[in-house]
Amino acid sequence: MKRYKIIHRTYYNYSEEVTLGTHQLLLRPREDYELIIESFSLKSSPKVKIFWNRDVEGNSVAIANFTQKTQQLLIESEVLIQQFNESPLDFIVADYAIAYPFSYKEFEQISLFPYMTLPLEETRVVLNNWIYSFYKSSESVETYTLLQRLTKHIYTTLSYKIREEPGVQTAQETLALGSGSCRDFAWLFMEAVKCLGLASRFVSGYLYAPLMVEEIGSTHAWAEVYIPGPGWKGFDPTIGNLVGADHIPVAVARLAESVPPISGSFAGDAKSTLDVGVWVSPC
Repeated sequence: MKRYKIIHRTYYNYSEEVTLGTHQLLLRPREDYELIIESFSLKSSPKVKIFWNRDVEGNSVAIANFTQKTQQLLIESEVLIQQFNESPLDFIVADYAIAYPFSYKEFEQISLFPYMTLPLEETRVVLNNWIYSFYKSSESVETYTLLQRLTKHIYTTLSYKIREEPGVQTAQETLALGSGSCRDFAWLFMEAVKCLGLASRFVSGYLYAPLMVEEIGSTHAWAEVYIPGPGWKGFDPTIGNLVGADHIPVAVARLAESVPPISGSFAGDAKSTLDVGVWVSPC
């Protein structure tokens, strides 16, 4: 078992006073048999009234309502977790899904359909040609081996780039540029997985990087694939490996743009700037 403390601090600064609209906060990690939350605190300036709910994916969503005008919005979360996913390869795949290709069972297809929606035809052509460069359909391969090969291929052939701009690059843009952020790599991985006939979803969260403990970090993103037997398994093309104990998931979604850590609005003519700091440290 590993224990981590995660501090996530966000500042919005405005050129003049504004009225804040309702904000949605996706900051609380997803709890399950692999991850347990010991403590979680959330604070804001100006003061805020928080209501908690769960969205359709089971993500914990804090609905923040503000009552006073401000020139600065600070939102800070601090969480202490226990992480048990120290042996990510310790799983058993259902017999019918060990070798690729395979078909999901009918009951699985009904639930997984939204996560298998194919890219547009133009994108499919580009991705299928790209996939052919490291996997031939005539090849006999295990499902996990193919997914790990895809993960590693993105890691070794594309350049990681920190992008401050909002949004996610299309798969075609990432391949054409030869670079992208973690969210761009996760989306490229997802689109390729769907072209392989498998279900995938986007994950937003945190990553413990030992060399970055004292540095100001940021949120992280990766992807999950539904594999019969173990269920949703995470793959991180930014580091070229299976997701393990150093990954702390916060939110999952069918679309990458659906799970920003903080989203909301303000009323007024002010210009705004954003500063974010994330610190993940063992404890």
